[in-house]
Amino acid sequence: MEAYLILIIAFLLDAFLGDPTWLPHLIVGYGKLISFGTKRLNHGNRRFLKGALLSIVLVALAYCSGILLLEFSYYQSYVLEIIFGGILLFYCLANKTLIEEGKAVFVALEKSLADGRKQIARIVGRDTSELNEQQIRIATLESLSENLSDGVIAPLFYFAVFGVPGAMAYKMVNTLDSMIGYRNEKYEQFGKFAAKFDDVANFIPARITAFLMLTVTNNLSQFSNLLREAKNHTSPNAGYPEAALALILDCRFGGPNTYHGKIINKPTIGSNDRIIELQDIDRTVKINWSVSIFAAIIIATMFLDQWTADILY
Repeated sequence: MEAYLILIIAFLLDAFLGDPTWLPHLIVGYGKLISFGTKRLNHGNRRFLKGALLSIVLVALAYCSGILLLEFSYYQSYVLEIIFGGILLFYCLANKTLIEEGKAVFVALEKSLADGRKQIARIVGRDTSELNEQQIRIATLESLSENLSDGVIAPLFYFAVFGVPGAMAYKMVNTLDSMIGYRNEKYEQFGKFAAKFDDVANFIPARITAFLMLTVTNNLSQFSNLLREAKNHTSPNAGYPEAALALILDCRFGGPNTYHGKIINKPTIGSNDRIIELQDIDRTVKINWSVSIFAAIIIATMFLDQWTADILY
């Protein structure tokens, strides 16, 4: 029953609060730990082993700290454990913030191309200085679909399987990848383990996300097309939610982009090279919320069924 209540608290906090700047955030703390370890280990020989060691230690630390924090709060009060667990899980979710950032890009583009480039740089890792309006809109929709998996479905999946500590450990994996999982001179060896760890962690959630996206939009007939188009992505996971959204909106993602000064010719996903319009962000926002709510309901139902079974038997 406490897992059910923790989920409700976390989901409502994310829906109404998002990621306010005045609130100290768990993921910011993760970032500082990663930066601390990177500065001290990412040099000299055996960088792969150093990066792997840092990743394993920090993920284990995130998981164990979740257990300890919940145990401590439980001994203070059963209610406190539920509230504290809800807050910790809330820190692992990012749907409202993700949606607000995506909508802000389209609003900024209405003002000027320069404003659009500046705003999109907040949510993507590519070079945005030369992007045109179409590329900025595509990048926004790609980010919304990919981060629906990373920022919502994956944390909920690991919460359902391993509880709050599982969601916290996943967010450490994901933060490691976003900070050091790059294929460049600085992180090629040091961040390789973190990048592979993230690929493994997101394998199931990314596919669940894509399936849910097709389900809530009544597009399950596109499932075979999804499997085909997802393989065009360079990532083993990101292609699934991106392909789902491209098929739902009947548009095309991908193409060449610049990452850290290097041009990457990403394969295209989807076949309709149409202009992305304002209503596309509105549809994407509805899809993200629908998928998030649907996933939360499924998990909550699982918890309630288990609670009922425990009482009866």
